[in-house]
Amino acid sequence: MTLPRYQGRFGVPEAERLLWRAGFGPRRGEAAALAKLGLDGAVRSLTRPAGENWIGPPPHDEKGRALAPADAWGHDHLWWLDRMVRTSRPLVERMTLNLHDWFATSNSGVGSQKLMLAQNRLLRRYALGNFGHLLTAMTANPAMLLWLSGVDNEKGSPNENYGRELMELFTLGEGNGYGERDVREQARALTGWTSTWKRGKGETDFRFESRRHDEGTKVIFGKRGTFSWRDAVQLCLHNPHHPTFFVTKLWSYFVPVSPSASTRAGLEEIYRSGGYEMRPVLEAILRHPMLYSGPRMVKPPVVYTAGLLRGLGRGIDTSSWVWLGEGAGQRLFYPPNVSGWDDTRWLDTNSFRGRWAIANEALAKVALEQKKGRKPPKVPNDPDAIVKGALALLGNPTIRSQTHAELLAFARGSLRGKTGWQAETYPMLVANAVRQLLAVSPDLQTS
Repeated sequence: MTLPRYQGRFGVPEAERLLWRAGFGPRRGEAAALAKLGLDGAVRSLTRPAGENWIGPPPHDEKGRALAPADAWGHDHLWWLDRMVRTSRPLVERMTLNLHDWFATSNSGVGSQKLMLAQNRLLRRYALGNFGHLLTAMTANPAMLLWLSGVDNEKGSPNENYGRELMELFTLGEGNGYGERDVREQARALTGWTSTWKRGKGETDFRFESRRHDEGTKVIFGKRGTFSWRDAVQLCLHNPHHPTFFVTKLWSYFVPVSPSASTRAGLEEIYRSGGYEMRPVLEAILRHPMLYSGPRMVKPPVVYTAGLLRGLGRGIDTSSWVWLGEGAGQRLFYPPNVSGWDDTRWLDTNSFRGRWAIANEALAKVALEQKKGRKPPKVPNDPDAIVKGALALLGNPTIRSQTHAELLAFARGSLRGKTGWQAETYPMLVANAVRQLLAVSPDLQTS
């Protein structure tokens, strides 16, 4: 089956959308450079990137201190946000974020930034790789074993927590191809993991002990056997409902509407024939017409934040991004529950205030201000120049003509009739306001 490919013009706007959907937005000039590669070249540059090259200054807190992501409060969030801002492999980092949502694990239940960072490295290692290998590694991952009670699952007292979510959230979807008996039998297959509690160090020495494993016969998906934890993973992977679940969920991270039946079937064939490799499916999604001609998609708060900083050329230099991210509804390493973040809540009346604050902080370092005893910065009393300057400051993002007209109308109305000292002072104030309004406009909140 041949999947449709985008055949339209691949210019700067299309390159911008690709960089936002498959990364964290463009740096200055990046969209134009990507557009010159054409669609296939652009997609290959993302799915088959060269070695990592960090772009920009190293991160630090407001006191100039280096980050301590394994120890200091909130520095895990800052550390990962910095990677999003400085990475030269944006799809790898974006897929790491997507998989963090897919296998949503929260430090609220794990209680160890060190273990959460180790899981993060695991997700990054498989970000463009084989889903089956990732699923096996995640099943034995210490943070996951703590989060979904894997270390509490033993022969004679099976814990169903991970076995249920393995099917419901990770591989099949709620009620698709399994029942309550399968949940109970999966729990038995997954028995055997344990760890050691050491004072001051938390859980350590995660290991599988055969004496804790139920070696009896289980019946899972109608199949009978003395299944192990690795068998439990493989049974889910080879369940006929899995390919549909996988491609539909992966698609949802890049396109905000469901794939057509033919597109879904085509993606499933790519996934199965490729031995559960994610890269070929990703490449087909990133070349699909719906990514470029379909509706706009709301940017998650951390994607929005990282994109603003990339456009401004600003690095991580304050710990404020932690509480600002929480205010907008997304703190890294702390998804709200095992289902991950709810994308339908990114732009509600509560979280939008957080986005306004994010934009305000991002622009703070370049805000125009009048210092005591000095004249205000020289800003032309010209609405067109003010809007043009705001666009240039934010990396010249593509915006709709309607948005441009609204910004221009605001600047004109704010400057109209100003004379004397107001004619000197107001342009600076209006320029700051236009920058803020552009940053929080629908054009920059969505892609």
